[in-house]
Amino acid sequence: MKLSSRGRGCCVGGSQERGPPPRSPFVHQLRFSPLEKAKIAFMTLTLFPIRLFFAAFMMLLAWPFAFIASMGSDEQELEKPLSWWRKIVDVLLKAIMRMMWLAGGFHWINVKGRRALPAEAAILTVAPHSSYFDAIPVTMTFASIVMKAESKDIPVWGTLIKYIRPVFVSRSDQDSRRKTVEEIKRRAQSDGKWPQIMIFPEGTCTNRSCLITFKPGAFIPGVPVQPVVLRYPNKLDTITWTWQGPGAFEILWLTLCQFHNSVEIEFLPVYIPSEEERKNPVLYANNVRRVMAEALGVSVTDYTFEDCQLALAEGQLRLPSDTCLLEFAKLVRSLGLKPETLEDDLDKYAASAMKMKKEKVDLKEFSAYLEFPVSHTLESMFALFDENEDGVIDIREFVIALSVVCKPSKTLETIQLAFQLYQSESGTITEEDLAHILKTAMGVSQINVTHLFRAVDEEEKGKITYDDFYTFAELHPHFAEDYLYADQMGAESSLETSSLSAANGICTDFSPDNTEDKNKPLQKKLN
Repeated sequence: MKLSSRGRGCCVGGSQERGPPPRSPFVHQLRFSPLEKAKIAFMTLTLFPIRLFFAAFMMLLAWPFAFIASMGSDEQELEKPLSWWRKIVDVLLKAIMRMMWLAGGFHWINVKGRRALPAEAAILTVAPHSSYFDAIPVTMTFASIVMKAESKDIPVWGTLIKYIRPVFVSRSDQDSRRKTVEEIKRRAQSDGKWPQIMIFPEGTCTNRSCLITFKPGAFIPGVPVQPVVLRYPNKLDTITWTWQGPGAFEILWLTLCQFHNSVEIEFLPVYIPSEEERKNPVLYANNVRRVMAEALGVSVTDYTFEDCQLALAEGQLRLPSDTCLLEFAKLVRSLGLKPETLEDDLDKYAASAMKMKKEKVDLKEFSAYLEFPVSHTLESMFALFDENEDGVIDIREFVIALSVVCKPSKTLETIQLAFQLYQSESGTITEEDLAHILKTAMGVSQINVTHLFRAVDEEEKGKITYDDFYTFAELHPHFAEDYLYADQMGAESSLETSSLSAANGICTDFSPDNTEDKNKPLQKKLN
């Protein structure tokens, strides 16, 4: 696979006019100068413990007010205007929360635009979602949010969550997502009786370099929404909390060690959907995302939370941040290959590739091989493997890439399949074969495998079997870090990975599984 200079490479955005985002949206790297390190060390010993204590104290102070205000509230009362004493509690809690953010170095919050009334826009869509500090607009507005049901059982925090009357999604209830959408519809169509619902449609945190695919859940009700964009114009970005980069506590520590942290919240004009958008929530979501991207001055990309999971799968070959496999995974989905049948598809394509008399195929033969008609999506996928731009590709590379997407954490199974595709009659492969296998499995244009091949080929035969490789991998489970990353990818690919098993961020995903790709055109990209 290649990283093409013509825009076919790793992060091709949905808006081609703006060009691809500069890096993977799921990766955040921090580099400090010696002066910045000294400043952080000084702040750690002085300001950090004071701020942490004060912020925790403010949260504890807010708890009894939220607890009392939440007692005995039935649904009918929640739909009524706030009583005088609840209005006082509301003001007090907002003041306490503002003091908590002040303790964190957010000395002032720059708000642009006008927040719409609930009757004008029942849903606020917020992006980009990049940190738990995105809770700032939640505490400013006390808008309801969509949360995991388990959140209400967290001490202190759970009480504060319940006060803003969230919509809870239960993991144990298989029908919970449908019920959540119905509840949002009910609230959104209540003519402003319920508080506004604030939703982060990306569904996970990114580094704000682009806007990833919006989940359609916020747009299924078909009511007007108000887009809200967030900016953190700080010289040193200690705010961003992604899947690959500093962990949650490290982000908190580094942010509290900054003397001042800036945040901008801009309320864009209310977006009223057309009749077509009301019927097609995916189209509605894409068009709102485009408006927000234009306001932010960033590109859009078709990457999703599922791509994030692919990039950070805990296999022995961790994908580098510039991998083309994220683009490939997006094209696999667009082509119509379903996740639930992907393993069966892989078996079929692998068996077919082994029977083929030739490894190189052109676009027409590739179309026949996949049993899909030639389309823009298919052409884009073909271009990813057309390394020499001569109109032919090695079908084995497609099978290897599909195996990684299908089984991202099962590295050795992919390599075993690759050996079967590349091995000679004696069951061996050469160093050149191994280079082809690993560069495809990692989605990079070039890779140096000499160090690794020589380590596996202890007898210096110039060829190895899968058994040789398997034995070596069992003895050296971190062979990629020891023999590949260290030699040519350096520190940039040795990023810390979040250990979270679910989406990081505030608003959990509640979009029905069968909604996201419904009516999605396969041959068009957002213009």
